[in-house]
Amino acid sequence: MSSSQNSAANKSPLTCPVGMRDCPVLTEATELRLEVAKLAEQSRTDTLTGLANYRAFREALGQEIERTQRSDQPTSLIMLDIDHFKQVNDSWGHEVGNRALVHIASLMVQTVRKLDIPCRYGGEEFAVILPDTDLPASLPVAERLREAIAAHPVPVAGQKLALTVSLGLSSYTTKEKKTAEELIEEADKHLYQAKERGRNRTCHPEIKPVDAVSPDERQALADLFGAPTKDRSENESRE
Repeated sequence: MSSSQNSAANKSPLTCPVGMRDCPVLTEATELRLEVAKLAEQSRTDTLTGLANYRAFREALGQEIERTQRSDQPTSLIMLDIDHFKQVNDSWGHEVGNRALVHIASLMVQTVRKLDIPCRYGGEEFAVILPDTDLPASLPVAERLREAIAAHPVPVAGQKLALTVSLGLSSYTTKEKKTAEELIEEADKHLYQAKERGRNRTCHPEIKPVDAVSPDERQALADLFGAPTKDRSENESRE
């Protein structure tokens, strides 16, 4: 029994209306509740890879965008696509192609953090939602994924099928609001940039340098400790 089924069984335990210890109606109702929970889980899971499917991906992305709006913590998105996947199907057959998809999904689960949400977007394209993660922090995650996939070929009949992926990033913050569709489009745009630039690489929006301490904060620290800032020292020397 899966954790979701266990939680469904343990939530609001059913009781027999007439107080019978072995109530057939109660047993049937419990089984129906578990079956409904199982079907609900299956409707959100990609049957081939076991990852969250497109429907679950869109729901989760919407939830994380709402969380960002409430908490002001950013959400980032990785879109990745297997390079030359058509050649894999043409040369090795669709069964091996399916094995490659399962292989990629397994590496994704092993590589990303537990709070991240790996999904199958469709075909040979996957996505990873990164909660509480800004754009600079999402880049190492994407690179770990890319390197892990390149380093672990798919074993096929005593041979090794090498695979690479191209990745695109985008990020959502309250300062630069986007819709879920715009977030996906931006990540997809950078994914195709990676394809055009030779594949097996990660492309992303410009990462702007951040000044950790603003001029006002520097001045406040200087006033607190009685030391003039560089700007103030220069002005005093000119006087």
